[in-house]
Amino acid sequence: VLYGTSAFATIVSQQYAMSKDPITITHSASGATFTINPFGAHITSWTDADGRSLIFLSRDAIMDGTKAIRGGIPLCFPQFGQTDKSYPQHGFLRNNYWSTIEESKFDNEEAAGISMELALKDIIHARGGKWDVGTTLDCKCIFSVKIDGKTMTNTLTVENTGHDAFDFQVLLHTYYLVTDGRALDGAVCNVKGLEGYSVSDKVSGEEYILGSDPVTLPDGLIDRVYTAPDGKSDLDVTVAAGRNIVSLKAHGHVDGEQVPVSCVVWNPHAENAKKMADFADDQYIEMICVEPGMLSNVPMLKAGKSTSFTQVMTCL
Repeated sequence: VLYGTSAFATIVSQQYAMSKDPITITHSASGATFTINPFGAHITSWTDADGRSLIFLSRDAIMDGTKAIRGGIPLCFPQFGQTDKSYPQHGFLRNNYWSTIEESKFDNEEAAGISMELALKDIIHARGGKWDVGTTLDCKCIFSVKIDGKTMTNTLTVENTGHDAFDFQVLLHTYYLVTDGRALDGAVCNVKGLEGYSVSDKVSGEEYILGSDPVTLPDGLIDRVYTAPDGKSDLDVTVAAGRNIVSLKAHGHVDGEQVPVSCVVWNPHAENAKKMADFADDQYIEMICVEPGMLSNVPMLKAGKSTSFTQVMTCL
């Protein structure tokens, strides 16, 4: 369906009538909290029961809904990066306002959480190509978040509500806060558990199999994709971010079929930090991105079927 001017204006007004205010969820039993912004269903903070802040947010992040939020946990779908140049990098989930699912907020002895939803018909920004206005494709996305004293669980579910199958990628672009500005100190900032993964280094162009050494940040830009070896589907790594140590587990499926989980490690370093207006020049030493996703060998999502991707982060 092609939208006329009046219909498009109605969609715009409906979207901006949604709440723009960040939502803070507290697990009363433990004191753990997180904040989620309706723009992008974007988690911007997470504090465990011991008061440790685990998520990095750029102090120059743009929070007015005109640009994706820098830091936190951006949601990437239907593509990671921009292999398809006809629509924007990382897709459209992080660039639109989501709605809170009625009665999804909860807080009990075991956990607290919330769910947000976004349908393609309500997506205004970052469309294009096969996902542009008038497409025959359709989908509905639900992002659910829950916490207890030590653990945060994120689940992104996408249902194909149209008549045509589509290809896709999905990734949770998590920014971890590195305490004491020690991101470049490999002794205290590293990722363990990726041994045997195939590495595609987007900076050097190198491709190799990772040995037993943990992944550390070099003295320069790092942008590497780690692809699971044959026979391994779930991701299970440990992220050391200074004094914050997090167990990260992730799994995903498409129409019930398990899909191998890849992992991206990224840090802009000084030169690239200066090129980003929404990233403070000196803050690259305070973060490491460890990003699980379904990036390769992902089956098409058929009409009426759904895909689900979950990451579980536990403070150690």
